[in-house]
Amino acid sequence: MSENVNDKNNMSSTAESLPSVSPTPHVRDKSTTGRIMGCVLLGLLPATALGIYNFGPRALVIVISCIALCVLFEWGFEKLCKKKSTVKDLSAALTGLLLALNLPVNVPWYIPLVGSFVAIIVIKQLFGGLGQNFMNPALGARCFLVLSFSRYMTDFSYKSGWGGTDVISSATPLADVKNGLGFDLTSMFLGNEAGTIGETSALALLLGGIFLLCAGVITWHLTGMYLLSLVIFVAVFGGRGFDPAYIAAHLFGGGLMLGAFFMATDYVTRPITKKGQIIYGIFLGCLTGIFRIFGPGAEGVSYAIIIGNLIVPLIEKITVPRHFGYRNGS
Repeated sequence: MSENVNDKNNMSSTAESLPSVSPTPHVRDKSTTGRIMGCVLLGLLPATALGIYNFGPRALVIVISCIALCVLFEWGFEKLCKKKSTVKDLSAALTGLLLALNLPVNVPWYIPLVGSFVAIIVIKQLFGGLGQNFMNPALGARCFLVLSFSRYMTDFSYKSGWGGTDVISSATPLADVKNGLGFDLTSMFLGNEAGTIGETSALALLLGGIFLLCAGVITWHLTGMYLLSLVIFVAVFGGRGFDPAYIAAHLFGGGLMLGAFFMATDYVTRPITKKGQIIYGIFLGCLTGIFRIFGPGAEGVSYAIIIGNLIVPLIEKITVPRHFGYRNGS
């Protein structure tokens, strides 16, 4: 009898030391990595098609080359390391497409090769593969290329493509805005301007972004706060007050739409909570504004997102909710 009482006492004391657990709110979701990546690829189709239409066959070659090289590097590295191949999840293909859309059409052949290697091997695979990279691979590679091959990465001159536009330009509209020159908002919105292959048309990128929102791949929190905070920053510090045309030029010009909808929203390098995404979006908008208004160059999206990727762990630390359950007596 005394042994039974002691056993009960021991069980009671053991139970008191264990955490109290409540039913977990399990979430059922049919999303897979392949589906998400596939949706983003579909969302990029309008900007890709228009870029190829405007810039011609050379743009198509760059797009195909970057996608093929990224897939090849990922397959080869995983084969060499005897890891399970992940090329079927389409993440390498998406990285290749994003890299291509961030390149000027006149880059030499080795730029896609170097960029693809840096994106897949250096930034992605050496840090553990998908889910482990600390920054967006395509943007990290673009920043590396700008620093290493600035002559080619800042040359936006082009000749007429399949669209028959017969335009030759060496300056982007955003550079004209920065220098106080005239700009055509209609051309910036539709995409008949100089720039990288995928960033020229705000309309095409908006259509793709709306598709991602409707598909539930992204939410408004990050992208919306990114765009809104940049608008406020430009209105306050741009020197022109609330000038709608000037603000619209900052929204339509450069890589803002491409970055806000398709790269800042990268699942791996963005905060996971809605509150964290709002903070992250505000940070990106203000930092982009600092680069554009006070920096020497006209652009700033790529560097803003890369720097933002580095502070995501800090944002996560202050925004991720506490664990469910508690320990008795604590």
